[in-house]
Amino acid sequence: MKLVIIIPCYNEEKTLPDVLRSIPKKISGINKIETVVIDDGSTDKSVIVAKKFHVTHIVRHKRNKGLGETFRDGRDAALHLKADIIVTIDGDNQFDASEIPLLIKPILQEKADMVTGSRFLAKKSIRHMSLLKYIGNKLFTRLVSFLVNGKFTDTQCGFRAYSKEAALRLVVYGDFTYTQEVFLNLIDLGLIIQEVPISVKYFPGRKSKISGSLWEYGKSSMAIIARTTRDVQPMKFFGIPAAILTFSGIALGTFMFIRYIVLHKTSPYKTFIGVALGLMMIGILLFFLALIADMLKEFRHNQERIIYLLRKQKYKI
Repeated sequence: MKLVIIIPCYNEEKTLPDVLRSIPKKISGINKIETVVIDDGSTDKSVIVAKKFHVTHIVRHKRNKGLGETFRDGRDAALHLKADIIVTIDGDNQFDASEIPLLIKPILQEKADMVTGSRFLAKKSIRHMSLLKYIGNKLFTRLVSFLVNGKFTDTQCGFRAYSKEAALRLVVYGDFTYTQEVFLNLIDLGLIIQEVPISVKYFPGRKSKISGSLWEYGKSSMAIIARTTRDVQPMKFFGIPAAILTFSGIALGTFMFIRYIVLHKTSPYKTFIGVALGLMMIGILLFFLALIADMLKEFRHNQERIIYLLRKQKYKI
């Protein structure tokens, strides 16, 4: 079994050495370990640091492209290196690379296709997390868990492991980030995701290099989740609003009908009749849109099967 570790890097010259030092040299069940650093447009000496630590596989972006694009390039580089398992770990030294054996264990045991670290399963790991980040993390995790009909504790963690099959089948479109999109995509494909407790370090005053602000992260992540849900779960994306609007219209219309039967008048609520008809019409239109989107989902699945087969052919797997 070959393990390839992907390290996204954006101006991490100070922390990258600690990450590279803590990568295990030997792991039970793994015959070979290789490291790939993805330099996402760094302006510091991150690449020089990687070379000093004899990292032979470095992918460089001329400008900062975002975590999603960085992840895609890392995944492709790992498949090119014939990886059986791929691990992603940030270059900012928040996560402990010595925990990689714990992360890949369920994949080695063939119990999972993807394993993600959870900062919330080990309570002591979140003691220094800011309140805003904690609340945002919980909200996004509950939303993603609802959308995939699962129960997860941390869907934003970047410390993850993927089996070769998961990496081959995974299609990620978002450039800004990819963490939530992966959950929606892999669950839709019927693959198994597990969580393991991990430790994490928080550094006071350090600004996020992913988004720069919690507001920007939340806004961009919501857009990615909405788009992915629209594509992989169209009946839920369009069907739930359709049901709410249709039944609201029916309820309002029923109220007006009963009022007319009892009182023989509709005033002063006459406008409610138009509102009820409008709600029902929009709900019915959304329902038909859900059916069309569900049909298009099958085209998406066929395209992803073609991409999967082309990847296997490209990387001779």
